[in-house]
Amino acid sequence: MLRNVVKVSSVGGYPAVRASSVRFRSTQVQPQPVATADGREPEWDSALPYSKVPGPSVLKMVKDFAPGGRYHNANIQKMHRLFREDYGDLVRMPGILGRRDVLLSFRPDDFEMLFRNEGQWPIRRGIDTFVYYRKHVRPDVFKGLGGLVTEQGESWQKFRTTVNPVMMQPKIIKLYVDKLDDVAREFMKIMVKIRDDQSELPADFSQWLNRWALETMGVLALDTRLGVLEDAQSVEAKLIVKKIRQFFELTYQLDVLPSVWKYYKTPTFKKLMNVLDDLTNIVMAKVDEAVVRLEKNPSADSDTQSVLEKLLKVNREVAIVMAFDMLLAGVDTTSSGTTGILYLLATNKDKQAKLREELRTILPKKDSPLTPENMRNLPYLRACIKEGLRLCPPTAGNVRAAGKDLVLQGYQIPKGTDVAMASMILMQENQFVDRAKEFLPERWLKEDGYPNAKDAHPFLYLPFGFGSRTCIGRRLAMLEMEMIVSRITRQFDYRWNYGELEIRATLINVPVNDLKFQMTEVED
Repeated sequence: MLRNVVKVSSVGGYPAVRASSVRFRSTQVQPQPVATADGREPEWDSALPYSKVPGPSVLKMVKDFAPGGRYHNANIQKMHRLFREDYGDLVRMPGILGRRDVLLSFRPDDFEMLFRNEGQWPIRRGIDTFVYYRKHVRPDVFKGLGGLVTEQGESWQKFRTTVNPVMMQPKIIKLYVDKLDDVAREFMKIMVKIRDDQSELPADFSQWLNRWALETMGVLALDTRLGVLEDAQSVEAKLIVKKIRQFFELTYQLDVLPSVWKYYKTPTFKKLMNVLDDLTNIVMAKVDEAVVRLEKNPSADSDTQSVLEKLLKVNREVAIVMAFDMLLAGVDTTSSGTTGILYLLATNKDKQAKLREELRTILPKKDSPLTPENMRNLPYLRACIKEGLRLCPPTAGNVRAAGKDLVLQGYQIPKGTDVAMASMILMQENQFVDRAKEFLPERWLKEDGYPNAKDAHPFLYLPFGFGSRTCIGRRLAMLEMEMIVSRITRQFDYRWNYGELEIRATLINVPVNDLKFQMTEVED
Protein backbone atom coordinates (compact mmCIF):
# COMPACT_ATOMS: atom_id res chain seq x y z
CA MET A 1 0.00 0.00 0.00
CA LEU A 2 2.91 2.30 0.71
CA ARG A 3 4.99 3.15 -2.30
CA ASN A 4 5.90 5.45 -5.20
CA VAL A 5 6.66 8.71 -3.40
CA VAL A 6 6.48 11.61 -5.84
CA LYS A 7 9.68 13.56 -5.27
CA VAL A 8 9.24 17.19 -6.24
CA SER A 9 11.06 20.40 -5.50
CA SER A 10 7.97 22.48 -6.07
CA VAL A 11 4.26 21.84 -6.35
CA GLY A 12 2.08 24.01 -8.53
CA GLY A 13 4.68 26.74 -8.53
CA TYR A 14 5.00 26.81 -4.74
CA PRO A 15 8.27 25.73 -3.07
CA ALA A 16 8.10 22.40 -1.32
CA VAL A 17 8.40 22.58 2.47
CA ARG A 18 9.69 19.66 4.49
CA ALA A 19 7.60 18.57 7.43
CA SER A 20 10.42 19.33 9.86
CA SER A 21 10.02 23.04 9.10
CA VAL A 22 6.23 23.05 9.23
CA ARG A 23 5.35 23.77 12.83
CA PHE A 24 2.13 22.54 14.37
CA ARG A 25 -0.81 24.88 14.10
CA SER A 26 -3.74 24.26 16.41
CA THR A 27 -7.02 23.02 14.97
CA GLN A 28 -8.72 25.45 17.33
CA VAL A 29 -10.51 28.41 15.76
CA GLN A 30 -8.01 30.96 14.44
CA PRO A 31 -8.56 34.59 13.38
CA GLN A 32 -9.72 34.70 9.76
CA PRO A 33 -9.20 37.38 7.10
CA VAL A 34 -11.91 40.01 7.17
CA ALA A 35 -14.61 39.02 4.66
CA THR A 36 -16.38 41.40 2.33
CA ALA A 37 -19.91 42.61 3.03
CA ASP A 38 -21.39 39.65 1.12
CA GLY A 39 -19.38 37.16 3.20
CA ARG A 40 -16.83 36.28 0.50
CA GLU A 41 -13.08 36.15 0.90
CA PRO A 42 -11.39 39.51 0.22
CA GLU A 43 -9.43 38.04 -2.74
CA TRP A 44 -12.58 36.72 -4.46
CA ASP A 45 -12.79 39.51 -7.05
CA SER A 46 -9.19 39.06 -8.15
CA ALA A 47 -9.35 35.23 -8.27
CA LEU A 48 -9.72 33.22 -11.46
CA PRO A 49 -13.25 31.98 -12.22
CA TYR A 50 -14.28 28.45 -11.29
CA SER A 51 -14.44 27.46 -14.96
CA LYS A 52 -10.65 27.89 -15.16
CA VAL A 53 -9.86 25.20 -12.58
CA PRO A 54 -7.75 22.62 -14.47
CA GLY A 55 -9.24 19.24 -15.17
CA PRO A 56 -10.26 16.78 -17.88
CA SER A 57 -13.27 17.23 -20.11
CA VAL A 58 -16.07 14.68 -19.88
CA LEU A 59 -14.90 13.03 -23.12
CA LYS A 60 -11.28 12.90 -22.04
CA MET A 61 -12.20 11.44 -18.66
CA VAL A 62 -14.29 8.72 -20.32
CA LYS A 63 -11.42 7.96 -22.69
CA ASP A 64 -8.78 7.88 -19.95
CA PHE A 65 -10.82 5.51 -17.78
CA ALA A 66 -11.66 3.19 -20.68
CA PRO A 67 -9.53 0.09 -21.40
CA GLY A 68 -6.13 1.26 -22.63
CA GLY A 69 -6.63 4.70 -21.08
CA ARG A 70 -4.21 6.43 -18.71
CA TYR A 71 -6.32 5.79 -15.60
CA HIS A 72 -7.78 2.40 -16.50
CA ASN A 73 -7.53 -0.06 -13.60
CA ALA A 74 -5.37 2.38 -11.60
CA ASN A 75 -5.73 1.97 -7.84
CA ILE A 76 -6.76 5.01 -5.84
CA GLN A 77 -3.21 6.15 -4.97
CA LYS A 78 -1.99 5.86 -8.54
CA MET A 79 -5.10 7.61 -9.84
CA HIS A 80 -4.62 10.55 -7.48
CA ARG A 81 -0.94 10.83 -8.37
CA LEU A 82 -1.76 10.83 -12.08
CA PHE A 83 -4.42 13.51 -11.65
CA ARG A 84 -1.97 15.65 -9.71
CA GLU A 85 0.76 15.09 -12.28
CA ASP A 86 -1.58 15.95 -15.17
CA TYR A 87 -3.46 18.92 -13.71
CA GLY A 88 -1.77 20.20 -10.56
CA ASP A 89 -2.84 20.59 -6.95
CA LEU A 90 -6.48 21.43 -7.69
CA VAL A 91 -8.37 19.31 -10.21
CA ARG A 92 -11.95 19.67 -11.43
CA MET A 93 -13.63 16.35 -12.15
CA PRO A 94 -16.66 17.15 -14.32
CA GLY A 95 -20.03 15.84 -13.24
CA ILE A 96 -21.71 13.43 -15.63
CA LEU A 97 -25.07 11.64 -15.74
CA GLY A 98 -26.72 13.95 -13.23
CA ARG A 99 -23.81 14.19 -10.82
CA ARG A 100 -22.13 17.31 -9.50
CA ASP A 101 -18.57 18.35 -10.27
CA VAL A 102 -16.04 17.25 -7.67
CA LEU A 103 -12.81 19.12 -7.02
CA LEU A 104 -9.76 17.15 -5.91
CA SER A 105 -7.37 19.13 -3.70
CA PHE A 106 -3.79 18.18 -2.84
CA ARG A 107 -3.11 21.07 -0.41
CA PRO A 108 -3.64 20.75 3.36
CA ASP A 109 -4.21 24.53 3.55
CA ASP A 110 -7.29 23.95 1.38
CA PHE A 111 -8.49 21.31 3.84
CA GLU A 112 -8.17 23.82 6.65
CA MET A 113 -10.04 26.47 4.67
CA LEU A 114 -12.89 24.06 3.96
CA PHE A 115 -13.22 22.84 7.54
CA ARG A 116 -12.96 26.30 9.08
CA ASN A 117 -15.68 27.64 6.80
CA GLU A 118 -18.13 24.72 6.72
CA GLY A 119 -20.75 26.68 8.62
CA GLN A 120 -23.41 25.64 11.11
CA TRP A 121 -24.51 22.64 9.06
CA PRO A 122 -21.54 21.01 7.28
CA ILE A 123 -22.42 19.30 4.01
CA ARG A 124 -20.92 15.90 3.29
CA ARG A 125 -22.73 14.37 0.35
CA GLY A 126 -24.46 11.10 1.08
CA ILE A 127 -24.78 8.08 -1.19
CA ASP A 128 -27.47 8.96 -3.71
CA THR A 129 -28.85 5.43 -4.05
CA PHE A 130 -29.08 5.17 -0.28
CA VAL A 131 -30.98 8.46 -0.07
CA TYR A 132 -33.34 7.32 -2.81
CA TYR A 133 -34.04 4.03 -1.05
CA ARG A 134 -34.90 5.62 2.28
CA LYS A 135 -37.03 8.43 0.90
CA HIS A 136 -38.75 6.76 -2.05
CA VAL A 137 -38.65 2.98 -1.58
CA ARG A 138 -39.09 2.48 2.18
CA PRO A 139 -40.51 5.68 3.70
CA ASP A 140 -42.74 3.37 5.74
CA VAL A 141 -39.68 2.26 7.72
CA PHE A 142 -37.51 5.34 7.89
CA LYS A 143 -40.31 7.88 8.43
CA GLY A 144 -38.39 10.62 6.67
CA LEU A 145 -35.24 10.04 8.74
CA GLY A 146 -32.21 9.85 6.50
CA GLY A 147 -29.72 9.34 9.30
CA LEU A 148 -26.24 10.78 9.65
CA VAL A 149 -25.02 9.36 6.34
CA THR A 150 -27.64 10.95 4.11
CA GLU A 151 -29.19 13.93 5.90
CA GLN A 152 -28.07 17.53 5.45
CA GLY A 153 -28.80 20.88 7.09
CA GLU A 154 -31.17 21.29 10.01
CA SER A 155 -32.56 17.73 9.76
CA TRP A 156 -29.00 16.37 10.05
CA GLN A 157 -28.33 18.55 13.10
CA LYS A 158 -31.54 17.40 14.77
CA PHE A 159 -30.64 13.73 14.27
CA ARG A 160 -27.03 14.27 15.39
CA THR A 161 -28.18 16.13 18.50
CA THR A 162 -30.42 13.18 19.35
CA VAL A 163 -27.75 10.48 19.07
CA ASN A 164 -24.64 12.39 20.20
CA PRO A 165 -25.26 12.00 23.95
CA VAL A 166 -25.53 8.25 23.47
CA MET A 167 -22.84 7.52 20.88
CA MET A 168 -20.12 9.81 22.20
CA GLN A 169 -20.07 9.02 25.94
CA PRO A 170 -16.92 7.17 27.03
CA LYS A 171 -18.76 5.56 29.96
CA ILE A 172 -21.23 3.94 27.55
CA ILE A 173 -18.44 2.66 25.31
CA LYS A 174 -16.77 1.01 28.31
CA LEU A 175 -19.88 -1.08 28.91
CA TYR A 176 -19.00 -3.12 25.83
CA VAL A 177 -15.42 -4.14 26.67
CA ASP A 178 -16.37 -7.50 28.21
CA LYS A 179 -18.75 -8.42 25.38
CA LEU A 180 -16.33 -7.36 22.65
CA ASP A 181 -13.51 -9.26 24.35
CA ASP A 182 -15.65 -12.39 24.25
CA VAL A 183 -15.92 -11.95 20.46
CA ALA A 184 -12.18 -11.28 20.14
CA ARG A 185 -11.27 -14.37 22.17
CA GLU A 186 -13.55 -16.51 20.05
CA PHE A 187 -11.85 -15.08 16.97
CA MET A 188 -8.42 -16.04 18.38
CA LYS A 189 -9.57 -19.67 18.59
CA ILE A 190 -10.74 -19.50 14.99
CA MET A 191 -7.39 -18.06 13.86
CA VAL A 192 -5.53 -20.93 15.53
CA LYS A 193 -7.80 -23.45 13.83
CA ILE A 194 -7.79 -22.05 10.27
CA ARG A 195 -3.99 -21.86 9.90
CA ASP A 196 -2.27 -24.30 7.54
CA ASP A 197 0.74 -26.49 8.33
CA GLN A 198 3.01 -23.47 7.70
CA SER A 199 1.04 -21.48 10.28
CA GLU A 200 -0.34 -19.26 7.51
CA LEU A 201 -3.87 -17.96 7.52
CA PRO A 202 -6.08 -18.82 4.54
CA ALA A 203 -6.31 -16.66 1.44
CA ASP A 204 -9.79 -15.49 2.44
CA PHE A 205 -8.74 -14.16 5.86
CA SER A 206 -10.08 -10.72 4.86
CA GLN A 207 -13.55 -12.28 4.92
CA TRP A 208 -12.87 -13.65 8.39
CA LEU A 209 -11.90 -10.15 9.52
CA ASN A 210 -15.16 -8.87 8.07
CA ARG A 211 -17.03 -11.54 9.98
CA TRP A 212 -15.28 -10.53 13.21
CA ALA A 213 -16.15 -6.86 12.59
CA LEU A 214 -19.77 -7.74 11.80
CA GLU A 215 -20.13 -9.92 14.90
CA THR A 216 -18.67 -7.08 16.96
CA MET A 217 -21.02 -4.57 15.37
CA GLY A 218 -23.98 -6.84 16.10
CA VAL A 219 -23.13 -6.49 19.79
CA LEU A 220 -22.72 -2.71 19.53
CA ALA A 221 -25.68 -1.90 17.28
CA LEU A 222 -28.20 -4.62 18.12
CA ASP A 223 -27.20 -5.92 21.56
CA THR A 224 -26.96 -9.42 20.15
CA ARG A 225 -24.56 -12.02 18.83
CA LEU A 226 -25.31 -12.53 15.14
CA GLY A 227 -23.47 -15.86 14.99
CA VAL A 228 -21.40 -15.06 11.89
CA LEU A 229 -18.24 -16.56 13.44
CA GLU A 230 -19.77 -19.95 14.01
CA ASP A 231 -18.72 -22.87 11.79
CA ALA A 232 -22.31 -23.78 11.08
CA GLN A 233 -23.57 -20.28 10.40
CA SER A 234 -27.30 -19.80 10.38
CA VAL A 235 -29.00 -18.97 7.11
CA GLU A 236 -29.60 -15.48 8.46
CA ALA A 237 -25.94 -14.97 9.41
CA LYS A 238 -24.76 -16.01 5.95
CA LEU A 239 -27.33 -13.66 4.42
CA ILE A 240 -26.10 -10.69 6.47
CA VAL A 241 -22.48 -11.25 5.42
CA LYS A 242 -23.46 -11.67 1.77
CA LYS A 243 -25.79 -8.66 1.65
CA ILE A 244 -23.38 -6.21 3.26
CA ARG A 245 -20.68 -7.20 0.75
CA GLN A 246 -23.17 -6.78 -2.11
CA PHE A 247 -24.19 -3.38 -0.76
CA PHE A 248 -20.64 -2.03 -1.07
CA GLU A 249 -20.01 -3.56 -4.48
CA LEU A 250 -23.31 -2.38 -5.99
CA THR A 251 -23.12 1.08 -4.43
CA TYR A 252 -19.65 1.53 -5.90
CA GLN A 253 -20.97 0.59 -9.36
CA LEU A 254 -23.93 2.98 -9.11
CA ASP A 255 -22.62 5.93 -7.09
CA VAL A 256 -18.93 6.04 -7.97
CA LEU A 257 -18.63 4.59 -11.46
CA PRO A 258 -20.68 6.11 -14.33
CA SER A 259 -24.30 4.93 -14.19
CA VAL A 260 -27.60 6.00 -15.75
CA TRP A 261 -29.72 4.84 -12.80
CA LYS A 262 -31.11 8.33 -12.20
CA TYR A 263 -32.68 8.23 -15.67
CA TYR A 264 -33.30 4.51 -16.06
CA LYS A 265 -33.61 1.98 -13.25
CA THR A 266 -30.99 -0.52 -14.34
CA PRO A 267 -30.85 -4.18 -13.27
CA THR A 268 -27.93 -3.28 -10.97
CA PHE A 269 -30.03 -0.56 -9.34
CA LYS A 270 -32.94 -2.94 -8.81
CA LYS A 271 -30.58 -5.52 -7.31
CA LEU A 272 -29.28 -2.93 -4.85
CA MET A 273 -32.81 -1.98 -3.80
CA ASN A 274 -33.51 -5.67 -3.13
CA VAL A 275 -30.29 -5.97 -1.10
CA LEU A 276 -31.27 -2.95 0.98
CA ASP A 277 -34.74 -4.42 1.47
CA ASP A 278 -33.23 -7.64 2.81
CA LEU A 279 -30.92 -5.76 5.17
CA THR A 280 -33.73 -3.49 6.34
CA ASN A 281 -35.95 -6.46 7.15
CA ILE A 282 -33.13 -8.12 9.11
CA VAL A 283 -32.36 -4.99 11.11
CA MET A 284 -36.04 -4.32 11.86
CA ALA A 285 -36.48 -7.88 13.11
CA LYS A 286 -33.39 -7.59 15.33
CA VAL A 287 -34.59 -4.30 16.78
CA ASP A 288 -37.98 -5.85 17.50
CA GLU A 289 -36.28 -8.74 19.27
CA ALA A 290 -34.18 -6.29 21.26
CA VAL A 291 -37.28 -4.32 22.29
CA VAL A 292 -38.94 -7.47 23.67
CA ARG A 293 -35.72 -8.58 25.37
CA LEU A 294 -35.07 -5.20 26.96
CA GLU A 295 -38.66 -4.83 28.12
CA LYS A 296 -38.38 -8.17 29.92
CA ASN A 297 -34.97 -7.38 31.42
CA PRO A 298 -34.49 -3.61 31.59
CA SER A 299 -31.15 -2.34 32.86
CA ALA A 300 -31.19 -1.34 36.49
CA ASP A 301 -30.07 2.21 35.84
CA SER A 302 -29.15 4.48 32.95
CA ASP A 303 -25.42 3.98 33.49
CA THR A 304 -25.70 0.33 32.47
CA GLN A 305 -28.01 0.78 29.50
CA SER A 306 -26.65 -0.03 26.06
CA VAL A 307 -26.58 2.20 23.01
CA LEU A 308 -29.64 0.51 21.53
CA GLU A 309 -31.54 0.59 24.81
CA LYS A 310 -30.92 4.30 25.23
CA LEU A 311 -31.88 5.09 21.63
CA LEU A 312 -35.08 3.05 21.90
CA LYS A 313 -36.08 5.18 24.87
CA VAL A 314 -35.61 8.29 22.73
CA ASN A 315 -37.26 7.20 19.48
CA ARG A 316 -37.78 3.78 17.88
CA GLU A 317 -37.27 5.09 14.32
CA VAL A 318 -34.02 6.79 15.36
CA ALA A 319 -32.86 3.48 16.89
CA ILE A 320 -33.62 1.59 13.66
CA VAL A 321 -31.80 4.11 11.47
CA MET A 322 -28.76 4.28 13.76
CA ALA A 323 -28.51 0.48 14.03
CA PHE A 324 -28.76 0.19 10.24
CA ASP A 325 -26.05 2.82 9.70
CA MET A 326 -23.73 1.24 12.25
CA LEU A 327 -23.97 -2.14 10.54
CA LEU A 328 -23.29 -0.71 7.09
CA ALA A 329 -20.64 1.86 8.03
CA GLY A 330 -18.85 0.02 10.81
CA VAL A 331 -17.86 -3.32 9.31
CA ASP A 332 -15.65 -2.85 6.23
CA THR A 333 -14.09 0.35 7.61
CA THR A 334 -12.95 -1.36 10.81
CA SER A 335 -11.69 -4.49 9.08
CA SER A 336 -9.84 -2.36 6.51
CA GLY A 337 -8.14 -0.29 9.21
CA THR A 338 -7.22 -3.44 11.14
CA THR A 339 -5.73 -5.04 8.02
CA GLY A 340 -3.39 -2.10 7.47
CA ILE A 341 -2.27 -2.04 11.10
CA LEU A 342 -1.52 -5.78 11.12
CA TYR A 343 0.39 -5.52 7.84
CA LEU A 344 2.58 -2.70 9.17
CA LEU A 345 3.29 -4.52 12.44
CA ALA A 346 4.01 -7.75 10.54
CA THR A 347 6.57 -5.96 8.35
CA ASN A 348 8.13 -4.01 11.26
CA LYS A 349 9.00 -6.76 13.72
CA ASP A 350 10.78 -4.43 16.16
CA LYS A 351 7.61 -2.37 16.55
CA GLN A 352 5.54 -5.51 16.95
CA ALA A 353 7.87 -6.77 19.68
CA LYS A 354 7.73 -3.40 21.47
CA LEU A 355 3.94 -3.47 21.38
CA ARG A 356 3.87 -7.04 22.69
CA GLU A 357 6.00 -6.06 25.67
CA GLU A 358 3.55 -3.28 26.52
CA LEU A 359 0.65 -5.71 26.25
CA ARG A 360 2.32 -8.19 28.58
CA THR A 361 1.93 -5.62 31.37
CA ILE A 362 -1.87 -5.90 31.18
CA LEU A 363 -2.16 -9.42 29.73
CA PRO A 364 0.30 -11.56 31.70
CA LYS A 365 -1.30 -14.59 30.08
CA LYS A 366 -2.62 -14.78 26.52
CA ASP A 367 -6.13 -15.38 27.78
CA SER A 368 -6.07 -12.75 30.54
CA PRO A 369 -9.15 -10.54 30.27
CA LEU A 370 -9.20 -7.08 28.75
CA THR A 371 -11.04 -4.62 30.99
CA PRO A 372 -11.80 -0.89 30.88
CA GLU A 373 -9.32 -0.47 33.73
CA ASN A 374 -6.32 -2.29 32.27
CA MET A 375 -6.84 -0.73 28.83
CA ARG A 376 -6.48 2.83 30.13
CA ASN A 377 -2.71 3.04 29.84
CA LEU A 378 -1.64 1.61 26.47
CA PRO A 379 0.13 4.53 24.78
CA TYR A 380 2.17 2.46 22.32
CA LEU A 381 -0.88 0.49 21.18
CA ARG A 382 -2.76 3.71 20.41
CA ALA A 383 0.31 5.14 18.68
CA CYS A 384 0.51 2.03 16.47
CA ILE A 385 -3.13 2.43 15.50
CA LYS A 386 -2.73 6.13 14.71
CA GLU A 387 0.33 5.43 12.59
CA GLY A 388 -1.45 2.55 10.88
CA LEU A 389 -4.38 4.78 9.96
CA ARG A 390 -1.94 7.38 8.62
CA LEU A 391 -0.18 4.95 6.29
CA CYS A 392 -3.09 2.63 5.47
CA PRO A 393 -6.30 4.66 5.82
CA PRO A 394 -9.62 2.91 5.18
CA THR A 395 -10.73 5.75 2.88
CA ALA A 396 -8.99 8.08 0.43
CA GLY A 397 -9.83 11.23 2.39
CA ASN A 398 -12.58 13.54 3.59
CA VAL A 399 -15.11 15.30 1.37
CA ARG A 400 -16.87 18.57 2.15
CA ALA A 401 -19.03 21.02 0.24
CA ALA A 402 -17.76 24.60 0.46
CA GLY A 403 -19.76 26.29 3.22
CA LYS A 404 -19.54 29.64 1.47
CA ASP A 405 -17.88 31.19 -1.57
CA LEU A 406 -14.15 30.47 -1.10
CA VAL A 407 -10.89 31.09 -2.89
CA LEU A 408 -8.66 28.01 -3.16
CA GLN A 409 -5.28 28.26 -4.87
CA GLY A 410 -6.34 31.45 -6.64
CA TYR A 411 -9.65 30.11 -8.01
CA GLN A 412 -13.22 31.07 -7.13
CA ILE A 413 -14.96 28.08 -5.53
CA PRO A 414 -18.71 28.72 -5.25
CA LYS A 415 -20.63 27.76 -2.13
CA GLY A 416 -21.84 24.15 -2.29
CA THR A 417 -19.00 22.88 -4.50
CA ASP A 418 -17.88 19.40 -3.41
CA VAL A 419 -14.16 19.16 -2.63
CA ALA A 420 -12.41 15.83 -2.00
CA MET A 421 -9.34 16.18 0.19
CA ALA A 422 -6.73 13.79 -1.22
CA SER A 423 -4.90 13.33 2.07
CA MET A 424 -4.00 9.66 1.59
CA ILE A 425 -1.11 10.21 -0.80
CA LEU A 426 0.03 13.40 0.97
CA MET A 427 0.48 11.54 4.26
CA GLN A 428 3.00 9.32 2.47
CA GLU A 429 5.19 12.16 1.18
CA ASN A 430 8.21 13.66 2.92
CA GLN A 431 7.09 17.09 1.76
CA PHE A 432 4.30 16.92 4.33
CA VAL A 433 5.40 14.30 6.89
CA ASP A 434 8.99 13.73 7.96
CA ARG A 435 10.15 10.18 7.14
CA ALA A 436 6.69 9.67 5.71
CA LYS A 437 7.13 6.14 4.37
CA GLU A 438 8.36 4.74 7.67
CA PHE A 439 6.09 3.12 10.23
CA LEU A 440 7.05 5.08 13.33
CA PRO A 441 4.49 4.90 16.13
CA GLU A 442 7.01 6.82 18.24
CA ARG A 443 6.21 10.01 16.29
CA TRP A 444 2.91 10.14 18.24
CA LEU A 445 4.69 9.80 21.60
CA LYS A 446 7.26 12.57 21.12
CA GLU A 447 10.12 10.16 21.73
CA ASP A 448 13.66 11.45 21.23
CA GLY A 449 15.24 10.57 17.91
CA TYR A 450 11.94 10.33 16.09
CA PRO A 451 9.95 12.90 14.11
CA ASN A 452 7.06 14.47 15.99
CA ALA A 453 3.56 14.05 14.58
CA LYS A 454 2.80 17.63 15.55
CA ASP A 455 5.33 18.86 13.01
CA ALA A 456 2.92 17.96 10.22
CA HIS A 457 -0.01 20.08 9.08
CA PRO A 458 -2.82 19.70 11.66
CA PHE A 459 -5.48 19.28 8.97
CA LEU A 460 -3.62 16.55 7.08
CA TYR A 461 -4.28 13.61 9.41
CA LEU A 462 -8.00 13.50 10.20
CA PRO A 463 -9.02 9.82 9.87
CA PHE A 464 -12.40 10.45 11.48
CA GLY A 465 -13.07 13.84 9.96
CA PHE A 466 -13.27 17.16 11.78
CA GLY A 467 -15.76 19.44 13.46
CA SER A 468 -19.42 18.79 14.16
CA ARG A 469 -19.62 16.22 11.35
CA THR A 470 -16.74 14.11 12.61
CA CYS A 471 -17.41 10.35 12.64
CA ILE A 472 -19.87 9.60 15.42
CA GLY A 473 -18.55 6.03 15.75
CA ARG A 474 -14.90 6.93 16.22
CA ARG A 475 -14.77 5.87 19.89
CA LEU A 476 -16.35 2.52 19.06
CA ALA A 477 -14.03 2.02 16.07
CA MET A 478 -10.93 2.79 18.14
CA LEU A 479 -12.06 0.40 20.87
CA GLU A 480 -12.63 -2.40 18.35
CA MET A 481 -9.20 -1.94 16.76
CA GLU A 482 -7.45 -1.64 20.13
CA MET A 483 -8.98 -4.90 21.30
CA ILE A 484 -8.37 -7.01 18.21
CA VAL A 485 -4.80 -5.75 17.68
CA SER A 486 -4.10 -6.38 21.39
CA ARG A 487 -5.42 -9.93 21.24
CA ILE A 488 -3.62 -10.87 18.02
CA THR A 489 -0.29 -9.31 19.05
CA ARG A 490 -0.36 -10.86 22.50
CA GLN A 491 -1.12 -14.34 21.17
CA PHE A 492 0.88 -14.46 17.92
CA ASP A 493 4.22 -13.51 16.47
CA TYR A 494 3.15 -12.66 12.94
CA ARG A 495 4.92 -12.15 9.62
CA TRP A 496 4.05 -11.08 6.09
CA ASN A 497 5.85 -13.00 3.34
CA TYR A 498 4.25 -11.71 0.14
CA GLY A 499 5.67 -8.33 -0.85
CA GLU A 500 3.77 -5.08 -0.57
CA LEU A 501 0.14 -4.85 0.43
CA GLU A 502 -1.96 -3.51 -2.43
CA ILE A 503 -5.43 -2.08 -2.22
CA ARG A 504 -8.35 -1.32 -4.48
CA ALA A 505 -10.94 1.31 -3.75
CA THR A 506 -14.65 0.69 -3.60
CA LEU A 507 -16.34 2.92 -1.06
CA ILE A 508 -13.68 1.54 1.28
CA ASN A 509 -10.03 0.67 0.60
CA VAL A 510 -9.86 -3.12 0.58
CA PRO A 511 -6.86 -5.43 0.13
CA VAL A 512 -6.08 -6.99 -3.24
CA ASN A 513 -3.66 -9.50 -1.73
CA ASP A 514 -4.59 -12.75 -0.09
CA LEU A 515 -4.10 -12.02 3.62
CA LYS A 516 -1.93 -15.05 4.31
CA PHE A 517 -0.29 -13.76 7.48
CA GLN A 518 2.00 -16.29 9.12
CA MET A 519 0.87 -16.59 12.75
CA THR A 520 3.06 -18.39 15.28
CA GLU A 521 1.79 -18.60 18.84
CA VAL A 522 4.03 -16.99 21.47
CA GLU A 523 4.75 -18.35 24.92
CA ASP A 524 2.93 -16.91 27.92
